[in-house]
Amino acid sequence: MSTTPLRAASLNSALDESDDASVKFEVQTLRRVDRRLLPILGLMYAVAVIDGGNLGLARTAGMGEDLGLDIGSRYSIVSTFFFIPYILLQLPSNLILRYVGARTCIAFYVISWGAVQLGMGFVPSWGWLVVCRTLLGVFEAGFFSAVTFIITTWYRRHEVQTRLAFFYLLTQAIAGFSAILAYAISLLKGKCGLNGWRWIFIIEGAGTIAFGIVSCAFLPDFPDRNTFLTKEETKLILDRIEQDRGDALPDKVTTAKVLRHMGDPMLWAYALMFMAATMPAYAISFFSTIIISGMGWDVGSSLLLTAPPYIFAVIVAFCFSWISDKSKQRGLFLAIQTIITIIGAAITGFAEPNGVRYFGLFLATAGCIGCIPSILAYSANNVVGHSKRSVTTAVVASSRGIGGIIASTVYVYFLPTTLVLCPMLTFARYAVFVSKIILDISMEFGR
Repeated sequence: MSTTPLRAASLNSALDESDDASVKFEVQTLRRVDRRLLPILGLMYAVAVIDGGNLGLARTAGMGEDLGLDIGSRYSIVSTFFFIPYILLQLPSNLILRYVGARTCIAFYVISWGAVQLGMGFVPSWGWLVVCRTLLGVFEAGFFSAVTFIITTWYRRHEVQTRLAFFYLLTQAIAGFSAILAYAISLLKGKCGLNGWRWIFIIEGAGTIAFGIVSCAFLPDFPDRNTFLTKEETKLILDRIEQDRGDALPDKVTTAKVLRHMGDPMLWAYALMFMAATMPAYAISFFSTIIISGMGWDVGSSLLLTAPPYIFAVIVAFCFSWISDKSKQRGLFLAIQTIITIIGAAITGFAEPNGVRYFGLFLATAGCIGCIPSILAYSANNVVGHSKRSVTTAVVASSRGIGGIIASTVYVYFLPTTLVLCPMLTFARYAVFVSKIILDISMEFGR
């Protein structure tokens, strides 16, 4: 009797076992990377969002009255000065990331802005508050683009959005409770002769410094520089990236390359999309407590009612991101989330019953927050090379600052119905998105 079929079956069985072992090893390695990267970076960014966005909460807790922020455009000026260095320093910060090291840069940023945040609790006037907000923008400038850049270097293109969403939405979920935290801290009003809003800055600033120091031991770096994976695991990660897009190892950054990358019209299309996405997101962050307060709620209730829309947004946005990665489709789901933003903003801006307006805030928050990881993944999927990825993430992130300036200056003149302009602005974002798709198609057929 021939033994050939038996040998063939044995060989196939061995190959199947080998494939199963390889798949299991890959899954285990990815889970290990996920556990190391996403929670710590998400927590750090949550701290950044809480520290950068508690201005409105402090204003509601008495800062506006103490420092005279309600006079003229003072509050708008204080909000805006944060974004000037935030915009200008994004690209330089990202370019030095490789030379200084991601772990060193990120730890420095966090500890420094924590010190500034603590100092804001002792400012004697609104002018000094402007100085502190400017310094806060300096130290937070390089963080978001650096973290986005690092995450995109670890994963394949159609694994990125779910990870970016987890990182970003973990931040929003935690930041959604920042109003509750701020309210609890503000109850210290009168302790040591300080008003409640000062305690918000002091306690959150001290906590940021402590967290920055402790987290130094857990911060990740680029795949080729990591210290937590074995050689076999590192090789697997680098091989996966090389097979997916051919840029596992960094290319040299030169002035000529940076200028060439910045001349790519697609880069600016992504930046425009991201800028328009962040306008309503910042407007909600800055003014949601004020809008809710305008519905007739007291200060404590307004702060507490800020959290539920963010929790809802996290669930909706993560579902969109998961489906987008699984279907390998970005544009369709980005368009749907944009439309949700438009509908929610219109309801909040124009509806009469307060309950309906509050429901609109749920939709607007879910839509605009979901667009942010979608656009980041959309741009990352269409970029090859570390130098171009570095430039792209920096320019796109800096456009977020422009969106913040518009939100803090334009919307403020339309209080208490702050989101009245959102339908027009988000519709403009949708128009930019459609134009981007048309440009993509035109360039594809022109090749």
